[in-house]
Amino acid sequence: MNFNTKSALFLLLFSPSTTIAESDQCDGGHPMDSIVDFLGATIDYELADRICCNNHVFAEPSGYQEESQVMLFDRLDPNAENTFYDSVCGIPLFIAPRGRSFEDFKKESIKHGWPSFRPEETLSDVNILDGGRMESTCGTHLGHNLPDDDGDRYCIDLVCIAGSPLEFNGVAPDETVAIAREIDASPITSTSSEETSGNNSVRNGIVLFSFVGIAFLSLVAYKRGRSSNQSEHEIINSNLDAFDDKVAYQQTDDQTGELI
Repeated sequence: MNFNTKSALFLLLFSPSTTIAESDQCDGGHPMDSIVDFLGATIDYELADRICCNNHVFAEPSGYQEESQVMLFDRLDPNAENTFYDSVCGIPLFIAPRGRSFEDFKKESIKHGWPSFRPEETLSDVNILDGGRMESTCGTHLGHNLPDDDGDRYCIDLVCIAGSPLEFNGVAPDETVAIAREIDASPITSTSSEETSGNNSVRNGIVLFSFVGIAFLSLVAYKRGRSSNQSEHEIINSNLDAFDDKVAYQQTDDQTGELI
C-alpha cells in the first residue's frame, strides 16, 4: 500500500464523524437476509448493517474479501463479467472485470484490501459525493473513491455489494435480466476526467473572450489614435498594454490542463 492510500485510509478512519440517523441511509431499511451466504460465502450480517446503513466513514476490515469464510475471488467466474448488487435494494452497481483481465481485477483488489473498481466497471446508480464518499441511489453506503496513478479507483465494501438481483413480479430474474435496468444508462464518468474537461472548457472560454476583447480594444484605441494623431506605433503599444492588464494566463501545474 503506497503512502497516498495509507494517508487516505487514515483520514477516512480517524476523521470526526457524526451520528447517522437510521432514516438517512438505506431509505430506513437494512441489508437483505440473503447476503449472509453470498455466492456460498459466510458474510457477517451485523457488519453489513453497520457499515452500509449506519455509517459514512468506516469500512469493513481490510482483507475481509480474502478471509477463509469469504474467499471472494475463488467464488467469482474468472471467464465472465461478474455483477455486484446493492446489499439493501438489489440494484446492480458494478460489473467486473471490464477493460482489464480478471487477474488484474483480483490483483488490484487484494493489493488494496477491498474490492476495487474502475469507472468503466461502475453503473449509473452509484453516486460519488463530496469528499469521495460513494453511495447507491438507494442510500446504501458503498465506500470511497481513492484515486491512484491510473485515475479514479473505487474502494468498495464487499458487505455492501453482496446483494441478490431485483425481483420482477415476485420472480427472481437471471443475471442478464437483472442488469437490463442499466442497459440505457452509461457507466459512471471518472471525476478526474470531468475536472479536466471542465478546466479545458473554462480555459477555452477565457481564450475566446480574450480575442474578442482585444479586437474591441484595438478598435477603440484606433479611433482615439486617429482623433489625437497618435502614431501607429503608439496605438499598437497601447493595445498590447491594455491586453496585458486585462488578461493574465496561468501556467498549468501538470499535464491535465488544470489551472493553478
